[in-house]
Amino acid sequence: MMLYRALDAVMPRFRRIFNEFGLTEQQWRVLRVLWEHEEIAFRELSEITLIPAPSLVGVVDRLAMQGLVARRRSDKDRRNVFVLATEKGADLHRRVRPQVVAAYAELRESIDADEWRNLIDGLERIASL
Repeated sequence: MMLYRALDAVMPRFRRIFNEFGLTEQQWRVLRVLWEHEEIAFRELSEITLIPAPSLVGVVDRLAMQGLVARRRSDKDRRNVFVLATEKGADLHRRVRPQVVAAYAELRESIDADEWRNLIDGLERIASL
């Protein structure tokens, strides 16, 4: 229950940002990964974002309809599909990033540096179970 309470305390500030830019949380997770990679295999995108592949298809479809991402089939194996952010998607990154960075900074400032490190370490241990 504590993890849910923490999530409920943290996510509203981020949801406001996502909503301002017309994004869902899942779309944000996809875009965030794409902004860190030039392009990424669909399967790997699913693993990193923790969005099951069948659900990810719809998320990527909606982002593609908005012109924020594109797909590219592999030249070597047509079963493999790569996803990449478009120029419009990169422009969105330039606009949304300052607000997200500020929200993270506000969160980090809410506890001291040692507590923050302990929190991150603890969450990483839980995530690796």
